[in-house]
Amino acid sequence: MKGLATPWETLSELTAAGTKSAIIDFLDLLGADESARAISRLSEEGRHQLFSRLGPEEAASLIEGFSDTQAADIVENMPLEQAAAILDELPSDQLADVLAEMQDGASESILASMEKEGAAEARMLMTYAPDCAGGLMISEFLAFRAEDTIRDVLKDLQENQQKYNSYNVQYFYVVDSGGRLTGVMRMHNLLFYSRETQLGDIMITSPLSLPDTASLNELKNFFDEHKLFGVPVVDGDRRLVGVVLPSAVEEEFNKQKTKAFLRLSGIIGGEEFRTMPLMARSGRRLSWLSMNIVLNIIAASVIALYQDTLAAAITLAVFLPMVSDMSGCSGNQAVAVSMRELALGLVKPGEIVWVVLKEARVGIINGVVLGILLGLVAFLWQKNVWLGLVVGGALAANTLVSVMLGGALPLLLKRLKMDPALVSSPLLTTVTDMCGFFFVLSFAAAVLPKLT
Repeated sequence: MKGLATPWETLSELTAAGTKSAIIDFLDLLGADESARAISRLSEEGRHQLFSRLGPEEAASLIEGFSDTQAADIVENMPLEQAAAILDELPSDQLADVLAEMQDGASESILASMEKEGAAEARMLMTYAPDCAGGLMISEFLAFRAEDTIRDVLKDLQENQQKYNSYNVQYFYVVDSGGRLTGVMRMHNLLFYSRETQLGDIMITSPLSLPDTASLNELKNFFDEHKLFGVPVVDGDRRLVGVVLPSAVEEEFNKQKTKAFLRLSGIIGGEEFRTMPLMARSGRRLSWLSMNIVLNIIAASVIALYQDTLAAAITLAVFLPMVSDMSGCSGNQAVAVSMRELALGLVKPGEIVWVVLKEARVGIINGVVLGILLGLVAFLWQKNVWLGLVVGGALAANTLVSVMLGGALPLLLKRLKMDPALVSSPLLTTVTDMCGFFFVLSFAAAVLPKLT
């Protein structure tokens, strides 16, 4: 008996034989998440055929449901004209994000095939870092002059209703002849004044705004303080260049958390999905794993230096991984605190000494407590007080080293213009392993007759 067709099998059949309306109805029935799953399981040819059947506007609506990495992977492999037509329909901020995920050659070819206005906006947005106001803003906003009347505004809205229909408009802005922001008005203000009233007479002057260089934390703090539907973004000359929505700030925060998690988990080449090409996925993982081989060889070399000590007191082998692992956990806690404080602006990359001193206090207390616990376990197991002193002392010393290093590494790497999330964890693991092995084996070598 044949089983029920999967959503992607049904979608493939509808793409091949169904009507456009049947495809749209089926995708609506699936919902956004299940639609994304079904589309991702189609072959590359099947996706191209699906988006061709739907048309650019409907295809763009589906693309919006994918992550930027997935969307770029899908669109980058489409015929050039089809890709350009679909991207032309995306909101400006997402368009820039998707293009930024592509290879430079592919993105430039698509931009060259797009409408000039949309391509120019995308190029402008791509000049900004993705986590600042310029990188998060949308360029779809309404701006008028102070001498314009309510009648002028209503006429413009009526004439461009199809274009403005996709805009997320809660306010419209007032600019001077040079495009500099001078005022703001709510849309509902259009209802309460005569048609001949000039905007300059009723606008809110000196409106709140943020520079295009404002950081993600500055944006978050702004929206925490001001419960607005959006904030205008101005350049160095106070020209209005875009608007940032609260939802964009929240989404970017979630992206940052996801990226940090992936990097700490060893996915350092960007997001990975199982629908991506096999060799691309393999390469992204190997870049991390290959580096770890080298780091682990360095850590293992410490054991080789003390192999005679380890052979004479083989019981130590039981405690080596415990000392390195528990110290590593302590160090990772310190890394997490430093990463968080860097993100919030509570600590600067130059404050390494201050951070190390703060962590040293915690390391001494926690090291002594953990060392006593592990030393007691060693003593009760082998009835050898010297073994307890060796492993307990080693854990205490290594905990102190690991928390100081864990606190300092993110700041040091940030100062060197490197990604703290990318390098802190493997460096910390290697150093805590080396130090843990060294402390255990060197302490044991010093009292070897007492252990044997």
